Amino acid sequence: MIKILPRPSFLVWLAVGLIMTAHGEPLTIATYNVENYNLADRQVEGVHRKDYPKPEAEKAALRAVIRQIDVEVLALQEIGGEPFLNELQRDLKREGVDYPYRTVFQAEDVDRMIAVLSKRPFASVKNHDDLSFKYFDGVSKVKRGLLEVRFSKTDGEVTLFVVHLKSRYTDRPDDPNSALQRAGEAMVIRERVLATFPDPASARFLIMGDFNDGRTSRPVRAMLERGKTTITDWLPAADTRGHVWSHFFRRDDSYSRVDHVLVSPGLLPKVQGQAGRIQDSIEVGLASDHRPVIVVVE
Repeated sequence: MIKILPRPSFLVWLAVGLIMTAHGEPLTIATYNVENYNLADRQVEGVHRKDYPKPEAEKAALRAVIRQIDVEVLALQEIGGEPFLNELQRDLKREGVDYPYRTVFQAEDVDRMIAVLSKRPFASVKNHDDLSFKYFDGVSKVKRGLLEVRFSKTDGEVTLFVVHLKSRYTDRPDDPNSALQRAGEAMVIRERVLATFPDPASARFLIMGDFNDGRTSRPVRAMLERGKTTITDWLPAADTRGHVWSHFFRRDDSYSRVDHVLVSPGLLPKVQGQAGRIQDSIEVGLASDHRPVIVVVE
């Protein structure tokens, strides 16, 4: 059963904030699909460009959004590898936001990778590049892998798992929208998380990123529970107007929530308001087709 947690009131946020001020600084984390921060085929001023970089106006808007959310840890999807992450890190520093720690993971997808920028040092980093699952008559690997980053806090470590599941593009007609492939990725990721933390009730971890699926989808449900074991709780999130979408699909002119934050039962009591928030500034629409989702851990 999926647990839907109530949205906290302003007074709840205020009270939690005062408590956290008294007990130390929180750990702020965001997940953000930066939409093809790489070389890609694009329409630029009405002209089709092949292997063209992300336009400078989009990059500037993206950096503005990152400055606005001002998180300590930034989990990224669709970054084009080390050179592009270096560029983003350098340009942010020039604008007054320094993320001295970084890691990027190249798995099967060599164009769109997952990464983390951080103001806090990493306790450890692990790239899970050996995740595979049965897919029809063959075997498929998790396209973008699973990135595991740990952070030390005074009361123990917090672990962040970054994911970016297969897109909804149909690669084969017997798997429309690649739904079965995403489900296979989610289940093998789930087993790796459980192998790392066999007792989620006492564990302190988050799984976040672009799931390319909604809250009630099979991939999300797979990471919420296995049998009677609760693995994570799904965090609700909304922007300042109460809107809950995180992705705008231009071709269909549709809005949906595909970027999720899942929290282990052992960490959930430490999450501020037991909810996240979605950034909705003017620059968000130009920066990416996704909006960042932010969570605060006490």
